[in-house]
Amino acid sequence: MKLVCAQSDLSTNLSLVSRAVPSRPTHPVLANILLQADAQTNQVSLTAFDLSLGIRTSFNADVWQGGAIALPAKLLVDITSRLPEGEITLDDESALQAETSGGEGLIVTLTPKSGHYQIRAMGAEEFPELPLIENTEPLHLTTTALIEGLRGSLFATSGDETKQVLTGVHLTVKEDTLEFAATDGHRLAVVETTNERPLTGSSQLEVTVPSKALRELERMLAHNDADEAIALYLDQGQVVFAWANQRLTSRTLEGQYPAYRQLIPRQFERQVTIERRQFLSTLERIAVLADQKNNVVKLSIDSNSQELTLSCEAQEMGSGRESVPAQISGEDIEIAFNVKYLMEGLKALPSSDIQMHLNQNLTPVIFTPLGGLKMTYLAMPVQIRN
Repeated sequence: MKLVCAQSDLSTNLSLVSRAVPSRPTHPVLANILLQADAQTNQVSLTAFDLSLGIRTSFNADVWQGGAIALPAKLLVDITSRLPEGEITLDDESALQAETSGGEGLIVTLTPKSGHYQIRAMGAEEFPELPLIENTEPLHLTTTALIEGLRGSLFATSGDETKQVLTGVHLTVKEDTLEFAATDGHRLAVVETTNERPLTGSSQLEVTVPSKALRELERMLAHNDADEAIALYLDQGQVVFAWANQRLTSRTLEGQYPAYRQLIPRQFERQVTIERRQFLSTLERIAVLADQKNNVVKLSIDSNSQELTLSCEAQEMGSGRESVPAQISGEDIEIAFNVKYLMEGLKALPSSDIQMHLNQNLTPVIFTPLGGLKMTYLAMPVQIRN
């Protein structure tokens, strides 16, 4: 195998795929990145796979001789990222030919503008194949729709590994929509996006995808054009996102996802419309004083003055109180929240004005954007202790 490529192309693509290299590989080959070079298409593809999450990306190069080889990820990334800009030649040869290798095995030589580096490699045949989903019609989404769904749901996943199914985002494919849902037991985020090309003849399909895989997907999509189409292949046990020169595969999480739709109230006694940024910045100031033991902020809704007052009592530290204007319907009420849950939800709601729908001070509260994306954020209040 021999190829010439740009240092920037190799380094950028290596940093993308290396995120799927396990920190503690169960098998030595998994600490490697599979490099495949095709002389006919002049394409180089890089693959990393931890047996759960797999990332493949490809780029153009001048491939003189095709081939495939598995290279140690960390060493390759560290060397390549430090090489000067310009062309790099990659050439693999047997250790018998490489006098400096001092042992048997495969050796790959990296030759930048000055000097050369030799890296011990493994045979490509040892590297596991990325899973494929065959005989399945893909769902087509725009990059924008997918990013909106991820931004509006990922933050609400659980970090508790004992509740495995809650550590992922639950995807529900309906005829012409894709629904993203995430909950950690204290809050719930649900986003509905439109499919670019609806599935035909398919009944509703549901899978739960690990948040780690989806965070990598969100990071990869950040470089895409907003209108670029993403093909989504779903199957029980596996999910694949594919576009242009990139592909991400992930296993799905097993277990029954909670029936979250039943948690969302249908009717409300009170409604508050408020400017999101002002509400958020006031919360951030009050949060500085939130008692470190419980992080609780109190909201007082006053329909006469049409104001929402935020307050915090931090024992031995002080207290804070600030009011913001709001459109309020319904009777006055005092309600308290974990300030972190409130702020994270407000940051994810993608509109200038939001609505807060509530009943009593200990029943679920719903936050929705006014216009734009179809998103619902549910937060459970906490008991106010005087």
